[in-house]
Amino acid sequence: MMNAHDLVVRGEDWYARELGAGTAYTGCTFYDTDWTEVVNEGAIFDTCTFSGVRFNASRHTGAAFTNCTFTSCGFFDTGFVQCKLVGSRFERSTFGLLEVTGGDWSFAGFRGADLRGSGFDGVRLREADLTGTRLEGARVVRCDLSGGLFHGARLKGADLRGSDLSSLDPGTAEVRGAVIDLEQAAVVATALGFELG
Repeated sequence: MMNAHDLVVRGEDWYARELGAGTAYTGCTFYDTDWTEVVNEGAIFDTCTFSGVRFNASRHTGAAFTNCTFTSCGFFDTGFVQCKLVGSRFERSTFGLLEVTGGDWSFAGFRGADLRGSGFDGVRLREADLTGTRLEGARVVRCDLSGGLFHGARLKGADLRGSDLSSLDPGTAEVRGAVIDLEQAAVVATALGFELG
């Protein structure tokens, strides 16, 4: 059991550390910490700040990072399965090969993030801020993107099949070459003012 409040962790090596249920950090700050290959099974982080943290090749299952801020962090080959990141923001971070399966990432902020080649499958992303986000070649399938902000998002070649695109305005995002299914095509056409016959 570990319950920490307002703790400041600076420059520590957490390589391959195991975090489990019963571990909770609230209002803590992590500077330049190495989380490479960390295995996180259910730990909770609430209103924490991560700056310059390397999450590379780490695995997070059933964990929570709610209302957290990630600045200049690295998420290369990072995996999240059934995690909760409601209200968290990502700023100037890198995401090569990020894989997210299930979970709730509603209200998450990815403004201007480079998510090319990342994968999101069955993730709740309600009202997520994807303004200016690069999603070329990404997989965003079976996701709830209702209420999402897509202005200036680049979706060329992205696989969006099965996702809720009701708030996507093709006139304000780059959508050429994105893959959608027939049901989604009807939603997009209706949003553009077409009447389906």
